[in-house]
Amino acid sequence: MAKALSANQVLAAKKNTVEFSGAWKKAIGNPELTGSWIMWGQSFNGKTSFMLQLCRYLCGFETVLLNSLEEGVGRSMQIALKRNKMGEVRRFVIVESEPMPEFIERLSKKKSPRIVVIDSVQYADINYKEYRELKRRFPHKLFIFISHAEGKLPDGRVANKIRYDAMCKIRVEGYRAFVNSRYSENNDEDNYITIWEEGASRYWGEKSKEK
Repeated sequence: MAKALSANQVLAAKKNTVEFSGAWKKAIGNPELTGSWIMWGQSFNGKTSFMLQLCRYLCGFETVLLNSLEEGVGRSMQIALKRNKMGEVRRFVIVESEPMPEFIERLSKKKSPRIVVIDSVQYADINYKEYRELKRRFPHKLFIFISHAEGKLPDGRVANKIRYDAMCKIRVEGYRAFVNSRYSENNDEDNYITIWEEGASRYWGEKSKEK
């Protein structure tokens, strides 16, 4: 039977959080680097760029491992890495299209990276039970799942269930990353990070004209 705690006991408990700053803190807060986050969006809206920008920022705290299941490490990924200056980043590791059983074996090794990005949910081809088992098996890691989108939601039943479970939910549209984070005190409509200023201004300016 689980131990019952008072509200004051919960409030007094120290949590292993990291101190974000600037736009990252405003959007996400000071998170624990455990559990799961999810990011989704339509193609050509800045999703890959934001994924790499997030990886770049998180590398300031921990090593980040990206399993590029969908895009691999071909020319398009080279362009994205160059555009986001990932060659300058220490503690960033990428593997190409590693099947999940082999990837889980990699994660089981001592000193494996604490932050894990899986691109994408659809290419990982896991069910929700396997997702829950992944979290249970690696309770001290943070899993960030990238997903296709269907309208304004992640595409598919598994991705949508991950969205309900995730501590941080990021929807990318028009070169803005709209964040809903359980660690943030600023969950409002303006809770976003701009990925590419020129592209965002053009996209949202055109949206305003449509209204």
